[in-house]
Amino acid sequence: MNGIANSDRSVSCWRCNTDLFPTKWSAFIFVSYMGLFINQGILVTATKNANNSYSYNTTSVVLLTECTKLLVAAALFANDHRERRLLTELFNNSKVFGLYFVPALLYCLYNNLSFVNLAVFDPTTYFLMLQLRVVVTGVVFQLLFDKKLSWKQWSSLLFLTFGCILKQMPADGTLPSWDKLALPDQSYNLLLVLLQVFCSCFAGVYNEFLLKNVGTEVPVMLQNVFMYLDSIACNLFVLLIQGQLVRAVAPESIAPLLHWKVLAIVANNAAIGIVTSFFLHSLNSILKTFASALELMFTAVLCWIIFGIPIDRNTVLAIFVVSLATYLYSQNPVVNKPKTNAADRSSSSHGTLLLQKV
Repeated sequence: MNGIANSDRSVSCWRCNTDLFPTKWSAFIFVSYMGLFINQGILVTATKNANNSYSYNTTSVVLLTECTKLLVAAALFANDHRERRLLTELFNNSKVFGLYFVPALLYCLYNNLSFVNLAVFDPTTYFLMLQLRVVVTGVVFQLLFDKKLSWKQWSSLLFLTFGCILKQMPADGTLPSWDKLALPDQSYNLLLVLLQVFCSCFAGVYNEFLLKNVGTEVPVMLQNVFMYLDSIACNLFVLLIQGQLVRAVAPESIAPLLHWKVLAIVANNAAIGIVTSFFLHSLNSILKTFASALELMFTAVLCWIIFGIPIDRNTVLAIFVVSLATYLYSQNPVVNKPKTNAADRSSSSHGTLLLQKV
């Protein structure tokens, strides 16, 4: 009987592993995603000066990164589809190209709201409220894909949220001034933070929706081209409205970007963009929240080793809670495979209609 029980547990464990990572490629993408984000945090920290600021224009870095992503995606698409012309494919798939303005605009709005909200709230309050992204991602995922998460999956997401909150709490135990959030003049700013959370979650899940439902017949790398073209257009439009476009492309803003550390950030960020598309295509947005949380924990450990930044008690507790959440999720992971036929793709109308209502 013990042998049968052990055999059943082994089969169950094997099924969980194949659901979590269906192929070796998906496991490689998961590890690469975390590795690139950990590397990004270390690179950005390494470029800070003595005043804890940056000697380069961060807006220019964002634009250069988006342009680099576009060039890499276009080159990879051209290499794999020599018989297809990029402009022809753009016109043939104009609907998908247009739909990519949704996540591009939301990501652009998210980046700009981060500056607005950090100017109002202290960093602790701001980052604690951002941890709502984990739960909101689960809600948006259920709505767009018309799938219900199990109690175990929701439990793992709640544990993950708690672990991320622990990581952001001050080491001295000082709590943020939540009473200020109840003031009438703060209600508008609180709505802006919630809008920022929604932008991040909806953009990520809707990107996955495009990759797996609406755009299943469009190559992933071509969809990346659509995403980066739309993203560049949105960022240029926002910079134009803000009156910062000339400053972002001025020679004095471009020159500092030629430093090897800054170029390394651009290259690493471009790789993140490409890997993220493969992540959402082969895995899902729910697992992406776990990868992001694990990345925070690994970054804390590596920054302690490399830069001597101490690890406080809250970080240790957060690592334990996030590990527990990850284990719990691994027992019952979300499975969300790309649609492969017309019958399956007909279900995508649910997400499209939902978007139109929004």
